[in-house]
Amino acid sequence: MITASQLLTQGAATKDGVLVDAPWLAEHLSDPTVRVVEVDVNRAAYDQWHIDGAVLWNLYQDLKDANYRPVDSLTLARLIGRSGIAPDTTVVFYGYAPAMGFWLMKLLGHADVRILDCSRDAWRSCGHSVSTSPTVRAPVEYPSGEPNGDLRAGHPEVAEAIGAPGVVILDVRSDAEYRGERFWPSGGLDPIGRAGHVPSAVHQPLDGILDQKGSFRSAPALRRLLSSIDLDGDGKLITYCTIGGRACTAWFVLSQLLGREGVRVYDGSWAEWGRLPETPVDRA
Repeated sequence: MITASQLLTQGAATKDGVLVDAPWLAEHLSDPTVRVVEVDVNRAAYDQWHIDGAVLWNLYQDLKDANYRPVDSLTLARLIGRSGIAPDTTVVFYGYAPAMGFWLMKLLGHADVRILDCSRDAWRSCGHSVSTSPTVRAPVEYPSGEPNGDLRAGHPEVAEAIGAPGVVILDVRSDAEYRGERFWPSGGLDPIGRAGHVPSAVHQPLDGILDQKGSFRSAPALRRLLSSIDLDGDGKLITYCTIGGRACTAWFVLSQLLGREGVRVYDGSWAEWGRLPETPVDRA
């Protein structure tokens, strides 16, 4: 494990191999031990074009149920198996919410998971291989196992954390979402949901953590951008956003790139919290 002081002198991409660059992935696209997954909220971008050999995980159809709650571990394991991913496969995520794919695989204890350290457009602009045909992989058996409770927080744990000493609830949504001006990131409200934030939540948007090519900034730059968070402490952190994508990105940066311990994701996030009638909601 690389220490926080060592991270200060390194770029984010050197941390434990959790990030891969475009040339590395281009060289490994035909490797049978590597699988590529695009995570997005619909099929539009994937159907237009995708990295050659990549399968699609639709966030709303594959990773969330009708009430925006995360699917159970058995359903997730079946999706992984349908994607041709075995327990010893190297999995590389990219797209709209690659960190959610990374986090979900780690939730089930998968050993080798990585994120492509550039955007879809940067991949294509470099002339790397793309396809417009859906990828179909031969299914394999993947064990569902017991999810790692150290990585996940449900809404009861979030409720208990409100105002609790030694626990920070971290809201990484936009200013408008935090203030209660909108429910969804796109700007809309929800017919049965309440806009606002979890009481006592610290607001820390993720603006600027990626450069123009969609690559994560260096560890020193990330530490400056997230300076409102105690990056060297040992207190617990619970991240949330609207549907989990940004919350997982915050978890990835904090735990995987900056070495912060004790970070968990509230994967139900505001799409669950704001639609539960009994949960407290603050507006600012």
